[in-house]
Amino acid sequence: MQDRKPQQIARELALLSLSQLPVNPKKLTEDHLPKLVLATVRTLRSEVQDTLDNAAAELQRSNDRILTSQTRASDINTARTMLQEAIQYTQTAINQLGAAIEFPELIQLANQDKEVGRYAIQLVKVVSEERTNIDERIASALVDWQVTRLAQIDRDILRIAVGEMLFLGLPDSVAINEAVVLAKRYSGDEGHRFINGVLRRVTEQKKTA
Repeated sequence: MQDRKPQQIARELALLSLSQLPVNPKKLTEDHLPKLVLATVRTLRSEVQDTLDNAAAELQRSNDRILTSQTRASDINTARTMLQEAIQYTQTAINQLGAAIEFPELIQLANQDKEVGRYAIQLVKVVSEERTNIDERIASALVDWQVTRLAQIDRDILRIAVGEMLFLGLPDSVAINEAVVLAKRYSGDEGHRFINGVLRRVTEQKKTA
């Protein structure tokens, strides 16, 4: 995680704290960074527990597959398939544990780097203060869907990206790429594709406006 840019860390911090922060955004300053971090810790606490539980379940599935391949496989091809599935389950568990291990480092970097704190606060303020405008842009880019029906994490990723495009001067292509990175980390399996599509429609509508 050390190789990541401060703005990337700030973006992740803002994303994780948006639904938790009990602060009037109009009065939000860098002095509120501890509250921002605390809000993130609350989010991450349950995230880490879920990740560890999922990893344990994947390892159990892997173990079950290995035992089954040894005792029930009718031929070598079936055994090979079961072992491959066991390896996939184990790899999933390793990935989930790796993500959980990085969370404390995220908090540490957020506290140490002033640029991280400044940009995280800026993101939260923009998304909070300009939410109506941002949500209107997102809504116009959704096909047969409503902003309020989106998953919380997807909605906040879209809000951050559109906020950066409209109010913080981030180039559209960069905002989209950064949103996809966040979605791959925090959204569902198809989340990053959905978010990529919505944001591309937002940029197309910007050009024709």
